[in-house]
Amino acid sequence: MKRISIEPRADWRREVEKIGLVWHTAQGKPYWNEAAYYRFSADQIDEIEAATSALQRLCLDAGQAIIDRDLFSTFGIPEWVAPFIKRAWNEEPPALYHGRFDLGYDGVQPPKLFEYNCDTPTSLFEAAVVQWDWIEAVLPGLDQFNSLHERLVAKWRDLLAELPGRHLHFTHVEDDSGEDTLTVTYLRDTARLAGVDSTPIVVKDIAWDSRLRRFVDMEERPIDALFHLYPWEWLIHEGFGPHIAESYDQMLWIEPVWKMLWSNKSLLALLWEMFPNHPNLLPAYFEPRGESYIRKPKLGREGANITIVRDGRSLVETQGDYGDEGYVYQQLFELPNFDGNRPVLGSWIVDGEPAGMGIREGGLVTGNTARFVPHVFDKR
Repeated sequence: MKRISIEPRADWRREVEKIGLVWHTAQGKPYWNEAAYYRFSADQIDEIEAATSALQRLCLDAGQAIIDRDLFSTFGIPEWVAPFIKRAWNEEPPALYHGRFDLGYDGVQPPKLFEYNCDTPTSLFEAAVVQWDWIEAVLPGLDQFNSLHERLVAKWRDLLAELPGRHLHFTHVEDDSGEDTLTVTYLRDTARLAGVDSTPIVVKDIAWDSRLRRFVDMEERPIDALFHLYPWEWLIHEGFGPHIAESYDQMLWIEPVWKMLWSNKSLLALLWEMFPNHPNLLPAYFEPRGESYIRKPKLGREGANITIVRDGRSLVETQGDYGDEGYVYQQLFELPNFDGNRPVLGSWIVDGEPAGMGIREGGLVTGNTARFVPHVFDKR
């Protein structure tokens, strides 16, 4: 595993804008960073892919344990939501079944799970399309761990017959950066390629029709199926939250509500309890242990409210709006340091199977302004 500096394309901004990446700069610096790339051996990619498959299997076991042991309160899941999670888990409603494992990896030790972004994962377009376009233009003789686009289209095609009218509403929150908008626009495009008709709607414009007892869009059409890039823990606490239960049998949610079992960092502590010393896990608990750890809010996002402690001394404390729900304490993993650039691997699954990888690099905490850097590996 190496980080290799390279001269960016002279017109790189125009090139990435041409394929749709308008969110390529953050705080005046490139978010899409093609002044470097990460190079892996084929064996290292095999190791990352195998770890992703293994972690997915562990999460399936942990999800069943949450239900069997009635751990919903530990995960901060309201009592009224639990029956719907159980139903969705057992009935397996249609789902894209995608997500991103964030991993620590130095090319020597086995990949280690930091967290599972399984409900509202972003940086998908960059991983699926932008870095593939880059490798074809810049390093076409090398390969890339990346079948995301093809797998997404194939999965939408599988779901097509289960979507009422072959139609799907897509929603997200309005975001100043455009990151969520870009992710949903890309997913709509992959659905379109599979034959799915779709309608975009931001969360605030979804309404409740008290006569129909249904959610409706701005044209007062019932929403029969909804893809939401908006976390379940927010949805259930919105003013319309109780209506989710009332209309549950009349509406298809993608992704399903059982994703709440994995999008909570309590999962990390449960995984370590169930599978202690697993090579792809870090020790994690609900209270601090040892002298070096990371404190993470159970429902935190984008590096907010993180505290890093090394040898008993606090190194970093990020700000944010999370933490009231409680924390998980995970053993500190020292990311490889390439002149101040510390990469976190985002290993993707689609339909429950490994599908590709994206890399973001920053400092000790990978926040929402961390840079996306492409990767390659040597062909066999």
